[in-house]
Amino acid sequence: MPRGPKPDDRSDNVEKLREQVVNTIENLEASHDTLHMDLPEEQKEAIREKNKRRRHAIAGKREEIRDEYAFQQKRDD
Repeated sequence: MPRGPKPDDRSDNVEKLREQVVNTIENLEASHDTLHMDLPEEQKEAIREKNKRRRHAIAGKREEIRDEYAFQQKRDD
């Protein structure tokens, strides 16, 4: 029985992206607490670098949310 690709279901993309943003923000906030611990400087620097990537990811996901929301609005019209 041949199986084709799954249909493109984007109906819950906005919610999934929002959850990812919330999780990333929570990780970012938790890492701020970690930076106040007694850690080697190289470990703290690694955390700071990861936080930069997290902030970049949050901005990107927020842009995706706007795009997905616009797509859904257009589709619903």
